[in-house]
Amino acid sequence: MVAMTTKTPRLEIEYCTQCRWLLRSAWTAQELLTTFHEELGEVALVPGTGGVFEIRLDGEPLYSRAESKGFPELADLKRLVRDRIAPHRTLGHSEKRSE
Repeated sequence: MVAMTTKTPRLEIEYCTQCRWLLRSAWTAQELLTTFHEELGEVALVPGTGGVFEIRLDGEPLYSRAESKGFPELADLKRLVRDRIAPHRTLGHSEKRSE
């Protein structure tokens, strides 16, 4: 039997199957993997119910649709992930501009 290992950091996107948010979660995963292809160990899509859309990094909550009352802006989500796994990294056009 082969032991399964989890690569870290592990990002989970739990999405509501009843709401049909699989495509949204897959698109979010694709964007994060494209941006953080060297830093993320894996991204998992986790089916859920009840309107859930939550993003966790190594089990720690990063974003909750229930708390935020909506979906994350991708640039904001990228900053949240970057600040946790690669704070030294620039995000280019996703970076907030100084006023």
